[in-house]
Parts: sequence; C-alpha cells; structure tokens
Amino acid sequence: MVFPIVGGNQATGDFITNSLRFNDDDAPRLTKTFSSSGNRRTVTFSAWVKLSNLGIIRHIFSNNGADFINLESDDTLSVQLAGSAEGYLYSNRKFRDVSAWYHIVVAVDTTQGTASNRLKLYINGVQETSFSDSTNPDQNLETGFAENVQHAIGMRSANADRHFDGYLAEVNFVDGSALDPTYFGETNDNGVWIPKKPDVSSYGTNGFYMQFQQTGTGTDASGMGADTSGNTNHFAVTNLAAIDVTTDTPQNNFATMNSLVSISTLSEGNCKVVTTNGERMAGASTIGFANGKWYMEYKITDINSTNMIIGIDNESGLSFSDFRDNDDFWNASNTYGYQSDGNKRTTGVNSSYGNSYTTGDIIGVAVDVDNRKIYFSKNGTYQNSGDPTTGSTGTGSAFDLTDGLTYFFQAADQSSAAGVTLEANFGQPSFSISSGNTDGKYGNFEYAPPSGYYALCTKRLAEFG
Repeated sequence: MVFPIVGGNQATGDFITNSLRFNDDDAPRLTKTFSSSGNRRTVTFSAWVKLSNLGIIRHIFSNNGADFINLESDDTLSVQLAGSAEGYLYSNRKFRDVSAWYHIVVAVDTTQGTASNRLKLYINGVQETSFSDSTNPDQNLETGFAENVQHAIGMRSANADRHFDGYLAEVNFVDGSALDPTYFGETNDNGVWIPKKPDVSSYGTNGFYMQFQQTGTGTDASGMGADTSGNTNHFAVTNLAAIDVTTDTPQNNFATMNSLVSISTLSEGNCKVVTTNGERMAGASTIGFANGKWYMEYKITDINSTNMIIGIDNESGLSFSDFRDNDDFWNASNTYGYQSDGNKRTTGVNSSYGNSYTTGDIIGVAVDVDNRKIYFSKNGTYQNSGDPTTGSTGTGSAFDLTDGLTYFFQAADQSSAAGVTLEANFGQPSFSISSGNTDGKYGNFEYAPPSGYYALCTKRLAEFG
C-alpha cells in the first residue's frame, strides 16, 4: 500500500484551498478559444494532478492544434507538439499512485539552439530523462499552445474525447516564458517537493491561472474555469457541477477509495463505486491509520445486494485473492463490519447489533484506534446506543479492535448474485450534503463527526495520526 507524501503542514502557507474533480464518464472539460495568438514558441504548463481510474487514455491539457499533455492507457505520460514539424516525449515511468498528488510541468522553448532544451518535462521538481520514445522539435517550431484555437483542460480538444479522470489543482499556463518547476514548487526540509505560490511575473497574452475558487458554471470570474492571473482568460464549463469543487488538494490530501485494490467500477474521483454480480469488494481507503480517531460516511445509493457490509479491514487483508473467491475477505481475521441486515461481523462470525439499512441511508463509521473501539451510525444515530466519545469505556462500541495493526476503511457486497452502488465521503463528498459538518476544521459531512474524531486527510494525520 502506498501512502501519500504530500500534505500535512509541509507547504509554504495554505494558499491552495480547492481542486476540481473530473469524472471521465461525464465528459467534463473546461474550454476556451483565444481571440488572437500569443507566443507559440515559448510556453509553460504547470498543474498538480491526482489520479483516479487507471489504464485509460486521458488528456490533461490540449488544443485543436493537436498539442497535448496526456496519460496513456499504460499509465505513462506523454507530451506532443504538432505543426510543420513535431516534438514529443513518451515516459518510461508509469504513474499509478492514486493516493498522492503529482506535480507536472511542461516547458517549451523552441527558440533554443540546443535541441534537447526545446521541450522539457518535470515531475515533482525533477526533469524526466528516461523515455520510450522522444523527438526534439525543430528550432522555432510554432506550436498550437497559445494559438487562437480551442484549448481544453480535461479532454482532447481536437476530438472532444479522452476525458480526464481525477483531480486538478493549481493549473498555470504561461504564454511567453519557459519556466522550471521552482517557479511553482520547492523542496521542504524533509526532501519532499511541495507547492508554493506561483512566482510568475507575467502570464502573457493567453496565459491563465486556475485556482478553482468558484463553483459557478458561467464563463466568468464566478465560474469553475475562472482565470485569476489578471488576464480574465476565463474558460467555459461543461459537465462539471459545484460538488466537483473539492478541498482535496496537494496541501491537504484526502483519502479516496483505492482503484489499485478494487475489482469494482470506481468513479467520481474514486468516491463512488458500483459492484456487479460476484464483485465482492467495493473499495478500501487509500490512506490507512494505526492510531488516532477517524470518521467517514458511506451513502447507500442503490442496494440490490441482500447483504452488504461496511467497516474496516487491515493491511494483511488487502489482496485480490481474498476478493475473488467464495470465502470473501470479511471472513478474514481482524476485519470488523456492520451488515445491511443489522448484524455485525468479524472473522466470519455474525452477531446481533443494530438496525438494518437500505438505499438512501448514510452509514457513519467512527474508529477509535487509540482505545481499540469502532462505532457505526445510521443516519446520525449510533447503533447499540454507542457513544464514540467514551474512550476506553467504549459504551456501545461494536467491537474491540486488535492492537498494533494499520486499518483501512472498507465496504463490500457479500452477495454473489446482486450488486450495490455506494458513495464514500472521507470529507470531500461526491454527493450533495444537506447540512454540512466539519471535523472542527476540515471535511464536509452529512452528520457531525463525534468530538475528537477527524476526517482522514494529511492535515489531520500530521496532527493526530
């Protein structure tokens, strides 16, 4: 299991407040056609990227001139320039960490006399040098970047396809300068590459800076595609909603469900899952916890299954073999769950616990690892008269947890002949919240987390993990 390295209190100020979540099935994108061309030979693109579903072709930034920054179906990264001559880079490295944020910078300066300096790709502050295929662009090649053609964030502009799946934050496009990553990030005292406020003196004619501070759908300063560089190069919004503006950022990284250990269909930034016949596992959280007190919610969107289960798994249980056979992983040791029939289950044994739940219900999970207790709520009411704030007393707790393990939030469908749809809310929901509750500082939950319990994000892990 990979743990995120970006987050906590590591960044220079908390200037990144939001990201924008792209669900490829919805064909989301931000688009703009510039009224005139800028400097087509010298540009920089910088963005922080968090991936969701893997193994699909998805464009991060592109234009109708067939220039693009793209994740390939084998999860490598490619950059292409097209015009009278071409330049391109195809990485050998694969990008498959769905738990953390990557910083991607592409710097283009085709005026350079040295061919290898004309197109550069940087990942997390380091220039990428190992490529499966690459060609240096001709000197003074005019790219499609900054041209007066449609530019798109989150899709291939030329064909209106290959939509992005994941999260984007701090999107910078600089027209007229080829900048290295130090203009957008820095290395902290722990040797970790982190964001910093952009050090850009001029964005040029067609440059823009997107911070995703607004939730509107208009092509203006109140829209999700608002440009905050001062250029007012606002982008049009298509198939994105206010709920897609999230607080999951490279300065506070939230857990999602992990597509690397799920055989079900994940969407909405790995916050929604659909299982079908025989797909027992819904998804484990990308972030685990070995101490502290943590809270999250599952919304039951559609429960066709006769017996689904919500709870926590441990690091030894996260293997595909446990999810594919008839003896599913909820029979494994040190797993603790609340079933839709109202029973609780651990190590393959059911016992009476609480009320049944069904479509439309929201199940809260409060885990006190410090006192080795777990509690479940249905629509805000803790089952078995549970009180998560009672510490070692554990009033109404569902189980006493095994000490010394790292746990992950987990959900599954135990029926082999049905399926479920549910949405996980670790504090950045993909579904509408009618009330809105934080953990005292972070997150957005339907029901208030118990006092002293926190959203599973890197800020809280740095404080209480």
